[in-house]
Amino acid sequence: MKNPADSKQIDFNDEDSNTSLNPAFDSVLATRLSRRGLLRGGVGTAGTALLGGLAVVGCGGGSDGVSFPVLPPAPAPAPAPAPAPQPPTEKLLGFGAVAKSLADVVSVPAGYSFSVIYALGDPLTSGAPAYKNDGTDTAFENRAGDHHDGMEWFGLDANGKLSLTATDRGVLAVNHEATTNESLSSFFLHANGGTSTLPRPAAEVDKEIAIHGISVVEVAKTSGKWATVAGSNFNFRLTPLSDIEITGPARGSSLLVTKYSTDGTRTRGTLNNCGTGKTPWGTFLTGEENWFGYFTRAAADDAARADKSVVALKRYGSSQGGASRHGWESAGPEDRYARWNISKTGALTDGSDDYRNELNGMGYIVEVNPLDKTKTARKRTALGRFAHESAAFGKPTVGQPLVVYMGDDARNEYMYKFVSTALWAAADADATDRLAVGDKYLNDGKLYAAKFNADGTGTWLELSFANAAVSGYAGYAFANQADVAVHSRIAGDAVGATKMDRPEWGGVNPANGEIYQTLTNNSNRRLEPSGSSQVALDAANPRAYTDMKGATSQPGNPNGHLLRMKEGSAGGSATTFTWDIYLFGAEAGADKGLVNISSLTADQDFSSPDGLVFSPATGICWIQTDDGAYTDVTNCMMLAALPGKVGDGAAKTLSYTKADTSKLDVLTQVGKAPTPDTLKRFLVGPVGCELTGFCETPDGKAIFVNIQHPGETTSQANLADPSKYTSRWPSNAGYGAGSRPRSATIVITKNDGGRIGS
Repeated sequence: MKNPADSKQIDFNDEDSNTSLNPAFDSVLATRLSRRGLLRGGVGTAGTALLGGLAVVGCGGGSDGVSFPVLPPAPAPAPAPAPAPQPPTEKLLGFGAVAKSLADVVSVPAGYSFSVIYALGDPLTSGAPAYKNDGTDTAFENRAGDHHDGMEWFGLDANGKLSLTATDRGVLAVNHEATTNESLSSFFLHANGGTSTLPRPAAEVDKEIAIHGISVVEVAKTSGKWATVAGSNFNFRLTPLSDIEITGPARGSSLLVTKYSTDGTRTRGTLNNCGTGKTPWGTFLTGEENWFGYFTRAAADDAARADKSVVALKRYGSSQGGASRHGWESAGPEDRYARWNISKTGALTDGSDDYRNELNGMGYIVEVNPLDKTKTARKRTALGRFAHESAAFGKPTVGQPLVVYMGDDARNEYMYKFVSTALWAAADADATDRLAVGDKYLNDGKLYAAKFNADGTGTWLELSFANAAVSGYAGYAFANQADVAVHSRIAGDAVGATKMDRPEWGGVNPANGEIYQTLTNNSNRRLEPSGSSQVALDAANPRAYTDMKGATSQPGNPNGHLLRMKEGSAGGSATTFTWDIYLFGAEAGADKGLVNISSLTADQDFSSPDGLVFSPATGICWIQTDDGAYTDVTNCMMLAALPGKVGDGAAKTLSYTKADTSKLDVLTQVGKAPTPDTLKRFLVGPVGCELTGFCETPDGKAIFVNIQHPGETTSQANLADPSKYTSRWPSNAGYGAGSRPRSATIVITKNDGGRIGS
């Protein structure tokens, strides 16, 4: 997602497969056949030798009167065939670490190759013309959207059905988070940079709206080369204008009533889609992240409302009189533009004559069937409403509830988990109506927020109207569970959840079920807080320091960290856990006492971890960065890790000196420091990009990664002069027309055909 550092924008963040290393079946079979050949060819030899021996004994005067024929000498045995060559032992993280880089290229380890396969504007339908990349392109509803983000793979068999083993054909479901903008306009989309004042032209706004949402695109490998399948029947887009169904406890709530959906059961579109998830029944989950900044409220809207909705709106980053990110509301009176103004303008008390409740329709996990575009996507309100990133499932166990782990990507926000009421049934993995399975598991359950203690323990706090801390909260009068689902941030306030340093992507380690969470950064973390937005240090967020970027001072926790958790004895249903900090982001040369606590080396150092995905094939933990703090030294990157487990390190006290020279000691829990064999840099991206999105084929031999917003540091004033673009990728890598930078999906393979990361 967009990082606040170096931003020219309004800051909207304020707010199976056998995975063992055994030989493959072909080599095992070859070895077995070889051994059988030896036995078959050697039976006569061995038998002759044995019978010859008996004959000697018998002819030598055996007293039992039995005689044996004298056999000729056995022929010399044929040479044994050479044993089948065995593949070399795979060593994970056996690649050479990629050096830090400021070059406008994608750097991967020696022995690896990548290619661009899907970039902004690429046609999805056979009727869409090739992308010109000069600002004159239209019909983005039939093209790849912008700012490729989270992504999932869904394999296809020869009949176009979902396959868990297909490695040469599948669909990618890709999030399109946002668009590079300055002064309202998404300037790379428009021929002359677009309009930077209000009102915005409808033609420009229509483009900008259409590049948001998600895309589903078929990909296939032919003659060893991966490419998208243009015009595939699987290809489709969801945009902010697509009809979507509301499900879960908030369905039909008065909080969801709008002029578009007077019964509160539907909404239009999905917006600012960031992290993803993949359900055990084969559907795609997409998280709506920084959606609030796209809307505006009139300067006197608080008084016009005069109810508790004002409290909720402010808690979700919408203050009256605030500017919207792109000014879409100004493009005309048509309903598709009017919805972006969420002021109370109608006379009806239920809100069915305006869009005062429109914001409440955003901020959810959305479930999509990526193999059936005729099915209406569904927003799962039981999973809470906040700045959603990924949705990571714990390992499904028959007879146990399903568990989903989530983070709220904003400063000082919370970590969450959802535990389904329904118990997992293995047959549901192969259901025909996959969204109906989603209804079963994702519409009813318990939502929790996390509280972390200094001793390395923690508690999951239930966000339920039945919880007196929620229903009796003085800061907001909750009416029912629908209200809790829509305003889960406020419920987190009520129960006393721990404020975190921007919880972004999470993942579950397939080796041991432990939960990993990236905490990207927090410029508001302080040793001595002042003002309502700044927060003190705590055990789970224990660093506050100043990082210099040239002459610029970057206070708080600018480099971020990664936290991991282990559930209690009840597993995913547990309400207690243990935790530690797996890694602290830092420059290799920074102080090891308070900053580079993980003792990172030059092959490992990183800043602002964001994306995090565990490979089902290899177990490697892939870590991606969205950084602004360290970009004077290196572009954003992706690292490969072989993590240990919670508790493999030790408790550590961080001792700070305050301005008055008094001491402040912060007890935290620190994981074992990585070694060169357990953490190293795998990829560095082009200038101005974020590394995000990861998925792979089931054999682990091809991975798909997204390069988001290369060149976003380009000034709109320099649009006419490509030599002044801070990035010209991927055109400078030989992909596509024009020079304007484009977000894109790449595929990475190993030249020897091996698994990625070895």
